[in-house]
Amino acid sequence: MNWQLQIKLNDELFLRDPESSDLGKRIIKHGIELIQELGFEDFTFKKLAQRMSTNESSVYRYFENKHRLLLYLIDWYWRWIEYQLFIRTQNMTDPVLKLDLVIRLLLLQVKDEFTTYEHIDKALLHQVVLKEASKVYLTHHVTDDNKKMLFKPYKDLCARIAQIILEFNPTYKYPRSLSSTLIEMAHYQHFFMLHLPSLTDFEEKDEQQVFAYLRHMVYSCIQNNSTLPPANEA
Repeated sequence: MNWQLQIKLNDELFLRDPESSDLGKRIIKHGIELIQELGFEDFTFKKLAQRMSTNESSVYRYFENKHRLLLYLIDWYWRWIEYQLFIRTQNMTDPVLKLDLVIRLLLLQVKDEFTTYEHIDKALLHQVVLKEASKVYLTHHVTDDNKKMLFKPYKDLCARIAQIILEFNPTYKYPRSLSSTLIEMAHYQHFFMLHLPSLTDFEEKDEQQVFAYLRHMVYSCIQNNSTLPPANEA
């Protein structure tokens, strides 16, 4: 397929749109590489500028600080996943197929046939998301960032997944909670499998095991015949 999608993000994320210039695209490309290589804690704009053979001030012309750059990358990823989900489900009617696709997209098991963005290594960005995504909202200024709608791509993706959950079971009470849990669980379990395997039941580094677990979790929650024991008084 020969689709060309343009991903637009909140202007509050940047001082100058990095997609507007070659330098901006290089900041994104090398930013992903360096954050993955060093980790966000040790990543600095000075190191990024050195990697790019440019001045540190050039990076600051695009992003106020490294947290804004990370938030830009994470938001780009969520928007990209949502686009993939939207396009691929246009001709799907079976919610089971849709939910299975959601899980595979979150585990990056589906080849991107719709977007280009050659300066963005999606597989490498996926690794950044696994390790660093929670750092964009586990901050003291999360409420202010939320007022600026900086988390909208994440919310939009959750809402789209929630709608699919309701297609499967319109009476399910917690579609948004389950959708955000699914996203986080997909990344945490994948990360644990790779780095902290004693926190999982996966004997080998096998993404299919993660897929099977996530599928079990989702359908165990939303099946109509699932029942819970009565809760005890606190």
